This record gives sequence, C-alpha cells and structure tokens, in this order.
Amino acid sequence: METQKPKPGPLLATVNTPGDLKKLGEEQLPLLAEELRNFILDVVSVHPGHLGSSLGVVELSIALHYVFNTPYDRLIWDVGHQAYAHKILTGRRDVFHTNRQLKGISGFPSRSESPYDTFGTGHASTSISAALGMAVASVLKGEKDRHHIAVIGDGAMTGGMALEGLNNAGASHANLLIILNDNGIAIDKNTGAIKDYLAGISGKNRTKSRKGDFNKEAFLRRSNLFEAFHFGYFGPIDGNDLPQLLSALREIKKIEGPKLLHIITTKGKGFKEAEKKQTLFHAPGRFDRKTGALIAEDPEDRITYQEVYGRTLLELAKQNEKIVAITPAMPSGSALHFMMEAFPERVFDVGIAEQHAVTFSAGLAAAGYTPFCTIYSTFLQRAYDQVIHDVALQKLPVVFGIDRAGLVGADGATHHGVFDLAFLNSIPGMVIAAPMNETELRQMMYTASQYKAGPFAIRYPRGYGFMKASEWKQPFETLTIGKGRQLKAGEKVAIISLGQPGNFALEAARQLEKENLFPAVFDLRFLKPPDEELLHTIFRQYPFIVTIEDGVMRGGLASAIASFAVANGYTNRIKNLGVPDRFIPHGSKADLYRLCGFDVEGIVRAVKEQAG
Repeated sequence: METQKPKPGPLLATVNTPGDLKKLGEEQLPLLAEELRNFILDVVSVHPGHLGSSLGVVELSIALHYVFNTPYDRLIWDVGHQAYAHKILTGRRDVFHTNRQLKGISGFPSRSESPYDTFGTGHASTSISAALGMAVASVLKGEKDRHHIAVIGDGAMTGGMALEGLNNAGASHANLLIILNDNGIAIDKNTGAIKDYLAGISGKNRTKSRKGDFNKEAFLRRSNLFEAFHFGYFGPIDGNDLPQLLSALREIKKIEGPKLLHIITTKGKGFKEAEKKQTLFHAPGRFDRKTGALIAEDPEDRITYQEVYGRTLLELAKQNEKIVAITPAMPSGSALHFMMEAFPERVFDVGIAEQHAVTFSAGLAAAGYTPFCTIYSTFLQRAYDQVIHDVALQKLPVVFGIDRAGLVGADGATHHGVFDLAFLNSIPGMVIAAPMNETELRQMMYTASQYKAGPFAIRYPRGYGFMKASEWKQPFETLTIGKGRQLKAGEKVAIISLGQPGNFALEAARQLEKENLFPAVFDLRFLKPPDEELLHTIFRQYPFIVTIEDGVMRGGLASAIASFAVANGYTNRIKNLGVPDRFIPHGSKADLYRLCGFDVEGIVRAVKEQAG
C-alpha cells in the first residue's frame, strides 16, 4: 500500500525551518497554528501515532522556535511523544507521513535524525537532567548567550528523576528554563500530591486576562514549592494562547539562572473528540478525520494479552483479598482498569515512578500482601536496582507482570522490551516465565499468585496473540515451575522456543513438513529455573538445535542454552535466533521480526541450514 502524503496549508508550506518561521509576522502565527494542527490530524488519522499530546503544544512549539535561536539554543522535549509540531517545523514536514514506519522518521526526538533534536527522549522525566548537563557544559565553554529549554509534560513531573534534576539545577547558576506543560494527564489522569499542588496553583493563580492579553503582574507571581528548589517561578499562563506565550517567553528570556514557566494546556486541543476522550486519543490508531470515530482494525474473535492479564487479575483478586496491583502511570495500557473499577482501594497508580513502584510493591509484600507490579518491560529497566536490592535480595514474593515484552513495533528502540530476559536472568532466586499463548498467561498468573519463595516475573507481548477470544478462559491450573513441554515430535533438528515465538516455530515446522523436514518443537516456558531434564533429553536426541526468543540473545535464552551445553559437555550444533546485539528501529512488529530473522521464514531458513 502506497504511503499517503497529506498536503500542508499554504502558510505551513512556506515553513521548512525555524528561520522561515521567523519571517512570518506575529499576526500570521495563529493561522499557522491552525494549519499545523490540521496537518498533524491529517497525517496521524491515517498513519497512527501519539496525537493528543502534540495537539496540545502546537502554540508552544511555534512560540519556542519563534523566540529562541534553535538549534543553537537547545530545546529538549519530555516526554518525546509531544514533539510532532516541533518535528514538522524543523525540516521534517515532507517526511512526517513516514512517522514510526520502518525506515521512516522516529515518533520521538532523535539526535541522529536532526540537529534540532538535541536529546533523544523516549522515556519521561529525563529532560531537566539532560538540559542541566548541557547548560553546565555551556558555562564551562563560556557560551553565555546560549539558552537551554526543557519542556516537561504529560505527567513527567511526577517522576523521581525530574525532582532529582530540579534539586541539582536549583543549586546551580546555569541558564536553564523549564517549561511545565500542565495538562493534568499522562495517558490516564495524573495522580499524587504534586498533581494536587499544581491543580491548586492553576485554580488560584491562573491569569485572568482576556485571550491575547499579557498580565505581567500575574505572570511574575511566585510559588513556594519551586522557590524551595531555588527556581524563579512564572505563571501560570494559557499555553494555547500564542500572544501570551510570546510575551512570556520574551520576558523570561531576559532573566538569567534557573527558572520555570508554568503553562496550562489542553491535551488534544483543537479536535473535539481528542479533548473529550483524552486517554483514548493519546494514541488512538486510525480514525475518521471529520468525526473522530475510530476505524476498527481489531481481528475478529481475538483478545489482547493485556485484556487477558487484566481480567485474570480481577478474578484472582476476587478469590484472594491479599492481591493488590501497582502500576507506574499505565492503568489503562496494562488493563488494570478492570480491577480498579471493582477494587479501587487495591489498585495503586503511583505516577511515572518506576523505582518507587517496585520498592512500594516490596513493602506490600513484606507486610503480607501479594503485589502484582504491572510494568512495561522498557520501564522496568529504570528500576533494576530496586528489583535486585529491595525484592530479590529479601526473597519477597512480588509478581512482576512485564507488559510489552519483546519487540513492540512503531514506538521503536526506546520502547522495545527486549532486555528483560537478560537482565533478570542474572538475579538469584528470580522465576522468569513467558507464556506462549493467552491461556498460558492466565495459568502463569495463577501459579505466581501462590508462589511465596521470592519474585516471579511473567513477560508477555503487546497486542493480540493467536487464540480465539472464546477459548482463552480455561479453569485455573497450577503449573510446575521450571517445567517445559514438547509441542511437536520430530527428528534431527530440535527447535527450542520461549514465549510467543513458539507459535512461529510451530508454523515453520508445518511448512517444513512439505519439504520432508520434520523438526521437533519444544516450549521451555521458564527461562529460570530451566527444565534441565528436558534439555538433557533434547541434547541427547537431536544433533542440531535452533533457539528462538523475542529478546536479546546475549544473556537470554541463547546464552542459557549455550551455558547448559558447555557445562554438560554437549557439542551439538546450535543456531540462535532472536534480537541481535544492536538497537532495533521502529516499524511494524512483522517487519521487525523479519528484520531480526525469527519470523516464520527465518526459522524455516535456520532449520534448513542446520539440517543441510
């Protein structure tokens, strides 16, 4: 299918760089904002991406590039999915329709993509630390005229790293401007005391002037919280009002040292459905540009791993009052809303605070509860120390529901959950399970809820599996921890898989039968502890072995199988398939499986090489 390339409005068509933007009169900028917003809608409705956040900062993106001298003045976006308008204004308008596609532009700021992307930002709460580092470097170089601007939004101020950055930056004399894009929501509604505090400021102090007017007295009003961090606080102002933004940025540009501008924006601004349904339109998929109606692309009679996880957890919670759920700002994404609706007092959204989420779960476990710490694989990386010191070292029975494990697709390298097998495999006492299908996820959750000897990690992929929605819900069954299974008998070549790639292995075996090749297929189920009895059987019976995993091979299944072979003196020929030792770009999951070589065709090819 040919990629559609929407046409920009007449004013936007003249803007290829911030230099072109500066040629426009201020009276033209509101019209440019309208065209820019329409262009984002035209593209994202057809080529799905993150919508609401970027719609909310259209005016801010224009104002920043209009007032400051980018890229000399460094602009850092946090979170990165609010940077679409920025990308379009900085030379990527004509390729914006390739956003998040294989070989297209990234959905996040990327240093390798443009000099205007001064820092790569896939995760939240990093901008203040990065901007401070750059600002201090400018001081050391004597660059007194260089500005450093961190735009932090979508709940990222709830992250502990943002507060660490504030603490350090406030004690410096760096020329640093933090713009707090306060829209009251990350993907779901923001939580916590900081959210309540900011809401209080917004209600009491928000500029009361007419649209377009700039109330300097209100703008210069101070806040005790940010003053405690030694920041000059300015605002709050309407972040969707271009004249106010321009005036505020010009005023604040004159002030040296660390300062914070508090702006109030509307996530989804300018598109009625996105303003009404902010969680849904964070990243809505394809939708009707005129009505906002979502274009259904879900396969018939299928269910996502996330929904299976959420519904199963609710069942378990009904049976066991000690079960609680924890998430770092992802209740909808990880389908915890089912349990949240039934037991709101037993589901804890701790905000964008992964380290806290893990240690908070450890505290609950130490007090006799069974916490399901539900967290995206890519975000669990941020809490590795807590997993080791606060959970595993103390042998606390925390269940880690590791969502979005493996290659996730269009979000790309910052979001692929490909490292969890490797980094968890090195932790003593950690059980690591990976379901091959939706029913197996359910049974692993049931097994984990009964396990009391230490942490239990279950990693499962994003989106749909291979079962029918009417088939996954089987009676609960306790699995034998560390026990794998044979899926298909065969000869000469054994395929050992872990998790969802076992489905690819079975399909490859079916195709190979047509060529009179009959590989055996095994699903290990548990990376740790491994089924050594099954592995001995495999190594004794099959001279050639192929391993498959949806994760990095260094430290994962491939390494575990190689270590087993060496330790036991086996010399079988082994071919490893999985994620190679490099960062994988964005693209569809099918494209990326093919790129890494462990799709069905890749497995067929590997078995033929082994057998031949």
